[in-house]
Amino acid sequence: MITPMIHRLLTRGDLGRLVDEMARLDVAAGRSAELALEGGDVDAVLDSPVALEAVRGRGGAPAPLPLTLLWYIPIRAELRVRGVTDVELADYTATLPVVFATSRAVRVVARGENGVAVWWRFVSSLPPSTVAQAEGAADSAALALWWAGCFPEWVARRGAGRGMIHAYVTFAGQMLGLAAELLERRAPDVASLWARAAEQREALHAALTEARGDYLGPDVHSAESRLTRFLRRLSFGPPPLPPGSAHVELTVALTASPATRSRCSAA
Repeated sequence: MITPMIHRLLTRGDLGRLVDEMARLDVAAGRSAELALEGGDVDAVLDSPVALEAVRGRGGAPAPLPLTLLWYIPIRAELRVRGVTDVELADYTATLPVVFATSRAVRVVARGENGVAVWWRFVSSLPPSTVAQAEGAADSAALALWWAGCFPEWVARRGAGRGMIHAYVTFAGQMLGLAAELLERRAPDVASLWARAAEQREALHAALTEARGDYLGPDVHSAESRLTRFLRRLSFGPPPLPPGSAHVELTVALTASPATRSRCSAA
């Protein structure tokens, strides 16, 4: 089952590299971050506006930092803008692109079908009211959020435009709610996380969509794409994409228990 892992993966060396990048942009901010890190105030470093600027990189190219930080800091910032200060939810949201970028990929979206139909059949096939079904529901929700957040153009083309994106996010909320209900007595801490994620599903999706603009898309590091991101950050909004330019052909990954992966592969 996919659970928050960013904080578990961060090392002192990773944070030190972030501070170095911050110091290259702003010496005073870098020194403040170094003192905060020495004092154990990691949140002050991660929430610094200079950290966000450093992660996004000078000139529009991502900074030479671990994938965990490249996703976590922008997503954490986007959630704060939307009034979500739950650090665990930020960790969970950033975990999704990190996990699906590094895990063994399996195809779970059949040709000609939308993912919701496939994932719903998968969750329904699991023994009802069991931990296995809770895990399957949570992982299906993670996939739906990841697809809708990181590749909305692809999702929209598979169905009724923006309506399909909304369907993916709604499905994610339903599956997270189911997981929370099934785990309420068995694993209350995990159940609480899933319940909060279900409630904030729209914010999690929006944060993923905003953050992915720095790393995903056609010619993401071209001069035109960098200008687009620069204008977006100034609130002018990006220019419209030309038809067909955002075509993405991908496989998706599902990280779960061996039994869950076996069932998913069979689906």
